[in-house]
Amino acid sequence: MKSIKYIVVLLFVFSKMGFAQDITLFNQFNGRYDYLAIGNTLNPAENNIVGTFCETLPSSQAALNVDASSSVIKAYLYWAGSGTGDMEVTLNTTDITADETYTVDYEDPFQGNLTYFSCYADVTSQILAEGNTTYELSNLDISETLSTIPGYCTNRTNFAGWSLYVIFENSSLPLNQVNLFQGLEIINRNVQEKTIILNNVNVLDNDNAKIGFLAWEGDNALNFGESISINGNLISNPPLNEADNAFNGTNSFTNATDFYNCDLDVYSIENNIAIGDTQVEIKLTTGAINPQTGNISADLILINNIITVLNSQLPDATVILENYFVNCGNRSIDLEYSVQNLNSTAILPLGTLISFYADSVLVGQSQTINDIAIGDSENGTITLQIPDNVPDEFLLTIIVDDDGTGNGNVIEIVEINNTEIENVSLIPLPETQNISAIEACDIGFDTAVFDLTINLNDIEESDYSELSFYETIEDLQNDINEILIPENYQPLSTPTTIFIRAETNLCFDVFQFQLLTENCPPYIPDGFSPNNDGFNDFFNIQGLYNVFDQHQLLIYNRYGTLIFEGNNNLKWYGKANKGINKGKDLPTGTYFYVLNPNDSNFKSQTGWVYLNR
Repeated sequence: MKSIKYIVVLLFVFSKMGFAQDITLFNQFNGRYDYLAIGNTLNPAENNIVGTFCETLPSSQAALNVDASSSVIKAYLYWAGSGTGDMEVTLNTTDITADETYTVDYEDPFQGNLTYFSCYADVTSQILAEGNTTYELSNLDISETLSTIPGYCTNRTNFAGWSLYVIFENSSLPLNQVNLFQGLEIINRNVQEKTIILNNVNVLDNDNAKIGFLAWEGDNALNFGESISINGNLISNPPLNEADNAFNGTNSFTNATDFYNCDLDVYSIENNIAIGDTQVEIKLTTGAINPQTGNISADLILINNIITVLNSQLPDATVILENYFVNCGNRSIDLEYSVQNLNSTAILPLGTLISFYADSVLVGQSQTINDIAIGDSENGTITLQIPDNVPDEFLLTIIVDDDGTGNGNVIEIVEINNTEIENVSLIPLPETQNISAIEACDIGFDTAVFDLTINLNDIEESDYSELSFYETIEDLQNDINEILIPENYQPLSTPTTIFIRAETNLCFDVFQFQLLTENCPPYIPDGFSPNNDGFNDFFNIQGLYNVFDQHQLLIYNRYGTLIFEGNNNLKWYGKANKGINKGKDLPTGTYFYVLNPNDSNFKSQTGWVYLNR
């Protein structure tokens, strides 16, 4: 993508004229293509020489002969005449309705405003079905126009005619670019000069380069200042088309000179266009002093289409967004796309850059990984992270052959079709809903074992396809690190927050709740056996240690003598740390305890315990 190219039509207007459809690019064919054209007039004679007729023929014929080794790709039927238009005609036995009608006005100084028309229709299916045969166009009726508006015949601009354009493919042809430009523009005594710039061309080899014109109403006898120039060079095709009589009722395909008031001309432009050219300048003129009258005489000429055939071996990169997926609750988007090289005459090289923009912000880049053959494509995927400064609703733009700054490095047949645009809406993280906290008895260090599923009573489970638990909102958002056994979950500490991801059809809802611990009454066993067998080797009061971490435990013998004093860091293993037996193992027997939790919510507890050696 080296630059952006447009079809530019420059109009040099010297007097009043009506609205016309500028000659612009209608279709482009890239490959081993060429074209041919047939057609015929519906005028019985040249209207500027024979002034006695004011009617057209009911039909006329022309033979199509496409080489047997060629395949018809496209066919267009054109017809034109005086007046505002007859949009329905017949080709052989098939009724044809115009796909589009162009009109143009000529302001005659004596006859007033005169309108002329041209129609076209895509007739590819008919030509493919009927093939090489004689085609007859009929039912082009402008009789009412000619009878009710005498100015056409008085001014001798009464005409009608038709042409059939056929684009074909042949493996023996070079790789060509066939550009078909169409519209309806006029030159006449009021507008004696017109320059048309065709910008959508790329010339790699000028061998056999040619340009064709379909024009209407030209008269052989009115050759005053009439010319065609290509890139500043006057062109001709003598003896059929002299340099000063370009539009003279001739047909270059048949060398006919009786194509009255119609022109179907083809010119070689090998010497008028250079390798590397990216435009063709066409200059049309009419009008000069008539030596017999001393006044300006000019032919009225209607340009209907221009066709160029140029060797142009270039790729044509386009990109198609096949599908995209927004991820609920985060700012990423997954894309499936294809890079195509369909309308091309050369491979698209590997490494062709692709840039992705969100509201003009570059958010990702990729490149093709293979050479893409003529008529082929390559699929790709990418995940884009959309920045926070881009709104949730944005314009996604994908540009192939773009380095992220608007520049590319691949010269292409068409430089203005590299972009794909799509409106995208992200799904923001849903608002978090609070549900009831869960409390459990502290088993030490402010933790507990929780059954997280008991909180599902606060949620209408039938509204969701799946429920899952996470420790952080980021894990929930990215659907990672799910809590796999929520019925038996122990956090590192409390209080802590747990998040529930509740899946819906399009996204998910988010719930959160607190896990809290509370001090519960300790469970005091009535015996233990400190024999170092690994079981019950100390006076294990459950729910005490690292829960009531300021507690005091006092142990007395049956005589009421204090023999042990413990705390959170000192458990009783059946040894004395007070009195005359300090440091010694105590014998089997019954002992008495006093447990002071040192917690304002709990009273001291007393009781007995049996020590069994």
